[in-house]
Amino acid sequence: MPKPPQLTPLDVEEQRLYSELLPGDRASHPISKGSPGHPAEKASFLCKDIRDKIVDLHKPGMGYRTISKQLGEKETTVGAIIREWKKMTVNIPQSGAPCKISPRRASMITRKVRDQLRTTRQDLVNDLKRAGTTVSKKTISNTLCSHGLKSCSARKLPLLKPAHVQARLKFANDHLDDPEEEWEKVMWSDEKKINSTCCVWRKKDEYNPKNTIPTMKHGGGNIILWGCFSAKGTGRLHRIEGRMDGAMYREILANNLLPSVRALKMGRGWVFQHDNDPKHTARATKEWLRKKHLKVLEWPSQSPDLNPIENLWRELKVCIAQRQPRNLKNLEKVCMEEWDKILAAVCANLVKNYRKHMISVIADKGFCTKY
Repeated sequence: MPKPPQLTPLDVEEQRLYSELLPGDRASHPISKGSPGHPAEKASFLCKDIRDKIVDLHKPGMGYRTISKQLGEKETTVGAIIREWKKMTVNIPQSGAPCKISPRRASMITRKVRDQLRTTRQDLVNDLKRAGTTVSKKTISNTLCSHGLKSCSARKLPLLKPAHVQARLKFANDHLDDPEEEWEKVMWSDEKKINSTCCVWRKKDEYNPKNTIPTMKHGGGNIILWGCFSAKGTGRLHRIEGRMDGAMYREILANNLLPSVRALKMGRGWVFQHDNDPKHTARATKEWLRKKHLKVLEWPSQSPDLNPIENLWRELKVCIAQRQPRNLKNLEKVCMEEWDKILAAVCANLVKNYRKHMISVIADKGFCTKY
């Protein structure tokens, strides 16, 4: 007794679709009539020998039309069989030159990059050359990119000693379950250097005064700002003239912090936050805060990522870049205007999501987080 023909994926799929048809629609189906219609349907009726011949002729590069004339089959049927073969076949030869770096060598350079993050492309080129493979830096980049690795500039982050890491973890664990209402009472503050950026159209090596920004010998291309905010909105923004010492800092707090608290109607029980800069932790500053009856939030050192005001500084810089101030005086004016435009809803949202900072610090075991 002859064996039943072996079903291919096309046969199985055709029978599945046929079984899902209503009885009235099955009569017009090619399976019921015994004659194929669609090229894919006809392909399912061809015997295995003809299919194999079509595939064998196509492997060396023969086209659909030539195979169709040679075997006497329709070109669409030949195409359907070849497309199905390509879906079911793994490692089909690809066009283009073969990769000069073998999978073993690719694993070697990938492992070295992951173990030694500061490895340069030239180091990898030299390693492969000693192993008998000569490639360019571009080939190294393409190979590492295919493995999900990309060359990036190292991020500049605060130096964290073991004591800093432990203090950050303690802060995160102590405040992880604090209710949102507690953070709404905090007045956040910080200082930030703002650079003057301006894009102009000019020829190469052209230094016309209209195309430049005047600077001074000691950091004249930027300004330093002190600012504060709470969940109710932004407070005052103050430009720091010259070098700030403890006396100047206390004057800034008196002329800007306290009026901001009254303007935002913080009420009683509000908490002041500032980092552990020596001017902030000086004995005279602590005495001034004590006389003013200000409660200060205990803060871990080297932790700008825990201060949500950093997000506002970024928003401010984006707005400044769009307006492109021409000089430092104009830069200060733009900063003041854009700072006042920040919506209270933005500030409230930063405070509302502050718990995520605690979760990130704990997840990263006390090290720096993305902010």
